[in-house]
Amino acid sequence: MKISFTVLPEDDNKEIRTILSSRYMMSNILIKKIKLYGTMEVNGVHRRVIDRVNAGDTIFAAYGQDSGKTKDNSGIKIYYEDEQIVVCEKPNNLVTHPTHNHLDDSLTSRLSDIPMHPVMRLDRETTGIICIAKNGYAHDLIQKKPMNKKYLAVVYGKYDNPCGTIDKPIKRRPNSVMIRDVAEDGHPSVTHYRVKYTDEERNISLVEFILETGRCHQIRVHSTYMRHPLVGDGLYGPNSTDNPDNSFDNSVELDNLIGRQALHAYYLDFVHPESQETLQFRSPLPEDMMNLFSVKSQKMINEILGETN
Repeated sequence: MKISFTVLPEDDNKEIRTILSSRYMMSNILIKKIKLYGTMEVNGVHRRVIDRVNAGDTIFAAYGQDSGKTKDNSGIKIYYEDEQIVVCEKPNNLVTHPTHNHLDDSLTSRLSDIPMHPVMRLDRETTGIICIAKNGYAHDLIQKKPMNKKYLAVVYGKYDNPCGTIDKPIKRRPNSVMIRDVAEDGHPSVTHYRVKYTDEERNISLVEFILETGRCHQIRVHSTYMRHPLVGDGLYGPNSTDNPDNSFDNSVELDNLIGRQALHAYYLDFVHPESQETLQFRSPLPEDMMNLFSVKSQKMINEILGETN
C-alpha cells in the first residue's frame, strides 16, 4: 500500500493519523502497521503518525508490498490498470484466486506472483469483468462504496413476465458442501431479472440479472427455482445429478455445446479508491454463449445488446 497527498487547508494542524482515518478512511489497524512496520514521511522527512502537519505539506505513507504491474504474458485481457487496481476479463475454467483444489493456477496467480485482493469473485466457469485490488487498502476502500454488477445468462424456457424480482432465501442443502437451495429458513436473497431475448425455436432466453444480495450460486439457484435453469449448469441444470429436469428436450445437445454454465459478468461500475472517479466497464457476450442461439437470433441479440449496452 502506498499513498501520497497534500494536506488540505481544513486539515491544518491535525495529527497525521487523524487525517488518514477521517479523510482517507484508513483503519486503526492499518495506521498502526504503518507506524510499526511501514514508512511515514512529511515533505520527504520521516515523521510519526501522531505528529501534526500544516496545510500544503506533502504526506507519503507506505506499508507492505503491492502486487505491482501485472505480468506481460498473463494471457488475461486487461481493461484497466494502475498502481491500485486492475480490471480484467476472467476466462472460463479458471478460479478467481487459489483454493485448496486449485493451488497451481488461478486468475490472480496468472496476473502476479505477489498476492492480490479480488474485490469480487466469479465461479470457475463464469466469465466476465472482475476488479482486483493490488493491496488491502484499495480493496477495503472499493468495498465501502456501491459497486454495480450486471450479468447475462442463457437459460432454458420462456419467462411469463419479461422482468421481475426473485425474493427467495437461500441456504446450503443438507449434507452437501456445494449445493444451495431456496428454503424459507435460508439467508435473504434478492435477484432482479430482465429478459433481453427469447429464442422460441430453441426454447432458451438471454436474461440480464442484477444481484441485490450476493449469496453463493445465487443466480443459478434462483433460476432453477423459477424453472429456468442455466444452460450447461452442471450443479443446477436439467442434466445435473442433483437437480435433474426432463422438461427441456434439447438440453443435452445445448449443454454439450457450451460445456459450462452460460453465465457472464458483462457490466461493472465502481468508485476508484484514489481518484474517487466512477469507472464503468462492459464486456461483450462470449462466443460460446452466443453460439447457443440460432443464426437469426444471434443477429437480433447483437442489435439488442448494441442498442441497450
